[in-house]
Amino acid sequence: MIILGIYGSPRKGGNSDVLLDATLEAAREAGAEVETIYCRDLKMSGCLECGGCDKTGECVVDDGMQAVYPLLKEAEAIVLSAPVFFYGVPAQCKALIDRSQACWSERLLKKLTPKERKTYESGTGYLIAVGATKGPRMFDCMDLTARYFFDALDMEYEPGLMLKGIEARNEAKDDAQVMEQAGELGRTIVEQARAS
Repeated sequence: MIILGIYGSPRKGGNSDVLLDATLEAAREAGAEVETIYCRDLKMSGCLECGGCDKTGECVVDDGMQAVYPLLKEAEAIVLSAPVFFYGVPAQCKALIDRSQACWSERLLKKLTPKERKTYESGTGYLIAVGATKGPRMFDCMDLTARYFFDALDMEYEPGLMLKGIEARNEAKDDAQVMEQAGELGRTIVEQARAS
């Protein structure tokens, strides 16, 4: 079983990184193979909306995203972790999500009817979202973005962890309860993948 962790923050070692580290480590200890992608390290453009993927389901832009597509396809579970930036995901993470348009095009070519597209056959995607404030709708945009990102990947969606009031660099790491939640998520992901 392969679990892919997508590090969506531009800040190395921040709260969303630490939480994803804990989730993936727990999944590894439960027997999963783990792969990782760091959005901040990718050399890639956003989607050009050129339509190049419409007929083949493959992106025609030759950049760092080409190494990401096989990882997205082989993973049985994907965990996207990111901080809230203006109620959404950071730009580096959004570029990767936008480039999954090719995956959506491939899905449309394989599943021709809306009824077929209501089923998911590639596993489950999870979101870890971290924000400094405690606003009641702080994660709404991230939640919808993640839902449709995983839909493009032909994956079910589970929100995972959405944590408010975390801002200082080591705040998550210093909170034993939060770190336990991250570890529990990793174990749950492996259990759910084995049960399906």
